[in-house]
Amino acid sequence: MATWGIVLSAPGGAAACYECFNAGKSHRMGEPMTTSRAGELLRKPGDPQRATFLELFFDLAFVYVLTQLSRVLSQDLTWHGAFYTLVLLLAAWWVWCSTATIPDRFDPQRPAIQLLVIATLVGSLVMAVALPAAFGAQGLVFAGTYVAIQIGRSLVLLIALRGHELQRGAGRVLIWFCVSAVPWIAGALVHGAAREALWTLAVAVDYSAGKLRYPTPGLGRSPMSELPSVAEHLAERHRQFFIIALGELILVSASTFGGNGFAPDRTAAFVVSIATTVLLWRIYIYRAGELSAAAISASRDPARLGLSAFYAHLVMVAGVVVTAVGAELVIAHPSGHTQPAWIAVILGGPALFLAGRARFEYAVFTRVSRDRPIGLLALAALTPVMLLVPPLMAALAATAVLAGIAISDATRARGHPPEPPSPPGGPS
Repeated sequence: MATWGIVLSAPGGAAACYECFNAGKSHRMGEPMTTSRAGELLRKPGDPQRATFLELFFDLAFVYVLTQLSRVLSQDLTWHGAFYTLVLLLAAWWVWCSTATIPDRFDPQRPAIQLLVIATLVGSLVMAVALPAAFGAQGLVFAGTYVAIQIGRSLVLLIALRGHELQRGAGRVLIWFCVSAVPWIAGALVHGAAREALWTLAVAVDYSAGKLRYPTPGLGRSPMSELPSVAEHLAERHRQFFIIALGELILVSASTFGGNGFAPDRTAAFVVSIATTVLLWRIYIYRAGELSAAAISASRDPARLGLSAFYAHLVMVAGVVVTAVGAELVIAHPSGHTQPAWIAVILGGPALFLAGRARFEYAVFTRVSRDRPIGLLALAALTPVMLLVPPLMAALAATAVLAGIAISDATRARGHPPEPPSPPGGPS
C-alpha cells in the first residue's frame, strides 16, 4: 500500500501500503543495513508473514470506528450525510491501512513497534469518539487526532530508520502528511461548506500522494518493484478487516434488536439481518477471498494488483457500513411506510458490496461471474417496488438477491475442479 515505501510508506492506504512496501524490497531480499539499530527493528528474511496477535488487537478498535460511521449516516440519511460518512470512512481507512503493514516489515515482537501500534489504536478510538460530531463541534478533535497519528507514526519511523536506505521513504511520507495536515487543520477551524471543501481536499491529497508513490523534490518517489513477500500478509489483513466490518453489522443488529424488544416482526427483521451477514461472508470468501494471496503472488505486478484489491475492499466495507444502517432501521421499524432514504440504504448497502466484490473477483480471476451484475440489476429493479412495501419486506428482498448469488456460486462449483487464480499480468 503505499507508504510503505518503507513501511512507513504505508501511511496511507491503497497505494500507500503496497507501493511503500516496494521501496522496502531491498531489505526483504536480505541486503545489508547501514545501522544495526534499524536492523533490530526490521523483520529478518524468512520470518513468517502471517498476521500477528498485535494486529488482531489493533483491529478491535475499528469495530467501534465502523459502528460510529454507521451512526453518522443513520443520523443524517441525506446526500450530505452520505458525503460526510464517505469522507470520514476514507480517513479512517487510511489510518488502518497505514498501520496494517507495519508488522509486515517491522518485528512485531519489538516493544517499540508494539507501542507504536498501540498508540495508533488509542488515537483511532479518540477519532471514533469524535466521528458523530466531526463535521460539528468535534472537528478539531477528529482532524487533530488524525494528523497526530499520521505525522507521529511517520516521524517515529523516520527516526528509527536513521542512516538506513529506507529512511528516504519515511521522509517522503512524512512530508506529504505534513502537506495534507494543512487542509485537515484549517478545515477543523471553519464550519459548513468551507470545512467540507478543505477536508475533501485533504483526503484527495492523502490518497493521491499514495497513488503517485509520494513524489517529493530531492527524494523522488517510491520505486515500483515486485513484492513477493507481501502477498500473504496483505491478503490476510484485508480478509480480517472485512470480517471486522461484518462484526460491526452483527453488533448493530443485535444492539438494535435488544433495545426494541422481542416483538415477532422485529425478531423476523433480526433474523433477516443475520442471514444477510452470513450471505455477505459467503459471497466474499468464495473463492476470490480464499485465493487473493495466491493471485498477488502469481501476478507480474503484485503491487498494482494489491492496490486494486485495496480499493475493492474499501467499496465492500462501505457496503457493509451502509447495510448496517439499513439493518438498524428495519429492526427498529419493520412495519409501516418505507421512506425513499431507507430503501437507499437497505438495497444500496448490498449493491455497494456486490460492486466491490465484482471488482475484487476481476482482480483475482480476470473475469466477473454473471450473477454479480445480475444481482446489481435485480436490486436496482426492485427499488421502485420496495417503496410500496414495509421495510422488512424490502430487507427480505435484498437478502433473497444475495441468497440467489450464493446459491449460484455453489451450483457453478459443484462437479467442477477449483478454479485457480488468473490475475491480470499473471503468468500464462
